[in-house]
Amino acid sequence: MNDVRRRTVLAAAGGTAVAGKAATARAQSPAASDAARRAGTEPGPHEAEVRALLGRMTIDEKLGQLQQLAWTGATGPGGGQTAAAEKAARRGRLGSVLNVYGARTTNALQRMAVRESRLGIPLIFGLDVIHGMWTTFPIPLGQAAAFDPAVAERDAEVSAREARSNGVHWAFSPMMDVTHEPRWGRIAEGGGEDPYLTAALAAAKTRGYQGEDLRSRDRLAACAKHLVAYGGVEGGRDYNTVDVSEARLRNLYLPPFRAALDAGVATVMASFNTVSGVPAHGYRHALTEILKEEWAFGGFVVSDYNGVQEMTVHGYAADRSDAARLAFDAGIDMEMASTTLNEYGKRLLRSGRITTDRLDDAVARILRLKFRLGLFDHPYADEDTVIAGPTKASRAAAREAAGRTMVLLKNEKSTLPLGRSGSIAVVGPFADSTDLRGSWAGTWADAFRPVTVLEAVKDAAPKARISHVRGVDASGRNTRGIARAASAARATDVTVVVAGEAATLSGEASVRGDITLPGEQERLITAIADTGAPFVVVLLSGRPLTMEGWLDRTPAVLQAWHPGLEGGNAIADVLFGAVNPGGKLPVTFPRAVGQIPVYYNHENTGRPYDPHNHYTSGYLDLADGPQFPFGHGLSYTTFDIGEPRLGVSRVRAEALCKGDTVEVAVPVRNTGRRKGDEVVQLYIRDPVASIVQPVRRLSGFRRVTLRAGEATTVRFRLGAEELGFWTQDRQGRFLLEKGEIQVFAGNSSLAKRERVLTIT
Repeated sequence: MNDVRRRTVLAAAGGTAVAGKAATARAQSPAASDAARRAGTEPGPHEAEVRALLGRMTIDEKLGQLQQLAWTGATGPGGGQTAAAEKAARRGRLGSVLNVYGARTTNALQRMAVRESRLGIPLIFGLDVIHGMWTTFPIPLGQAAAFDPAVAERDAEVSAREARSNGVHWAFSPMMDVTHEPRWGRIAEGGGEDPYLTAALAAAKTRGYQGEDLRSRDRLAACAKHLVAYGGVEGGRDYNTVDVSEARLRNLYLPPFRAALDAGVATVMASFNTVSGVPAHGYRHALTEILKEEWAFGGFVVSDYNGVQEMTVHGYAADRSDAARLAFDAGIDMEMASTTLNEYGKRLLRSGRITTDRLDDAVARILRLKFRLGLFDHPYADEDTVIAGPTKASRAAAREAAGRTMVLLKNEKSTLPLGRSGSIAVVGPFADSTDLRGSWAGTWADAFRPVTVLEAVKDAAPKARISHVRGVDASGRNTRGIARAASAARATDVTVVVAGEAATLSGEASVRGDITLPGEQERLITAIADTGAPFVVVLLSGRPLTMEGWLDRTPAVLQAWHPGLEGGNAIADVLFGAVNPGGKLPVTFPRAVGQIPVYYNHENTGRPYDPHNHYTSGYLDLADGPQFPFGHGLSYTTFDIGEPRLGVSRVRAEALCKGDTVEVAVPVRNTGRRKGDEVVQLYIRDPVASIVQPVRRLSGFRRVTLRAGEATTVRFRLGAEELGFWTQDRQGRFLLEKGEIQVFAGNSSLAKRERVLTIT
């Protein structure tokens, strides 16, 4: 090691982006300028129209643009916000409506705003299009497992086409909350535990939703959520407390947001949690100082549902008027569901507690997006070109995507793939279940029934004798069928056990204190194992599950997540080898719930685990390390990933600061007998730094397809941004320090092959 304490050579205020290089280089990048124009951070072609419209608006009309109301579809008594939305639209005192879709419905509501209000300002219609509209793709955590941003981008493209044709302009996605907490239900909605991977997915999904031009009738405005640190909630309990340092905020939680902004994301949503004692809806440091000032974000910030008025419950705002003031000053531009800004805005303006300049800024941000969406010229959906359901092409895209998300966790004695003849028993609570779509598949898609695993197996193996016994129900309480399932296993060549958790057990407000298989599902697996007959387990889940009680006795395990509308077919594709699994874990799988949090990019501590020293960091009753590490995933073939080769072994820090990069070349060969996919993963470690660094940081990945015996070289670039880190400074200092950097290459976060890069 060169130094005990290395000299800092870069201290850049404003910092860098995940997709960029050094800060100085990014400022001159044409790509960054294009992204800025797409995001609205530079004056656009409609600025004069925005200013002219602002000049004509009354205070009530301006405050109305800040309001988003929910649509329930019911009008009259009990109609709630639906009736309020119609009334406000007619008066020109509404900016947006959420939870509304369908061309006829949105057009009727839009006519109220455009034809009956004084200024005819159109509404934006938003919907939780998270992983599909009609055509549901795998949950986002599953998409992350593909280690292929094209999967997320394709989901967003299909979603945008279906939703925009149905009158929707705005998707409340992508969700980019990095988390170390598998108990948290919303882990299903994000990209897992790594900021680099999550950033790549956030940028890809933003591109997929928005394309090059939001006026296109097959694109949606995207929404980066949730700002910020929602994934750090205590105990995994939703809506809870987060206490986070500035360094962790910037190194772990913020990079995906920066990547989404560089990809041109139109809007950002605040989060429900507190951040170091301040509710995120009132956290000016993130919403304004970082997002709008440091990053020059020109889009608008929307609250989460009732998030503004809930600051009173947090104990931060004295009353609803105070909540409106605090949220508005912090940087919230549009209020979802609650109505504090609309109710108290005029009073706050008269008292000087909020300013006209701030009001005009918020309204201008919203109007800019309406112009970018083309709503002033084309406010209505075309009722003759509505996409009313999944198409053959969208189903094929969903099936392919689901196949790429499957992770083969274990495969002893090549149990998988299965043969297509003989006899097969398909058992378990999800064998014949249509509960495959995941937690954020909207009720609007309920009419489109997923193909079950049982149906797909029968279709994939028409010559095989297929038997089916459920064994236990999804809750695992009804166990009367376990004995029959075991009998079926004895009588067949192989058994497929389809187990896991229902979609309702993950997602928002679905936190589990125990992340084992629900109920007596483990008992079903052990009963099958007791027969001694060959079997495999297919796991459906929205999170990592613990499996210590049955894993050692199970020959093969396929992690299928909640795979979407075509998930049953995709599972069968993998089981029978039509698709060779190539997915990797985007999140660490713990051995037991008591081990949480367990994640790959942890700090080393002063006493890292040593099995020969009692006084080191570990558990008395658990083996060291996770059940399965981040990046793990097997294949039906084998690969050899060689040592990383550096373009140079020494590089000047000043050159990196100016945008230079170091090439890392990693050879990979398919050493097996089948064509397959491998994800080559690049990690770095900064072993001596002025702030302790993680033992590993993912700094590059590439999924490659190789025929049997085929080899290739995967090339990565390491720049200042990959090699440096953020400090504790609230003003945002990004440091690149002299010294040695360890560079690892492999197929998981346990990669061993290493080279050393020296920064001089």
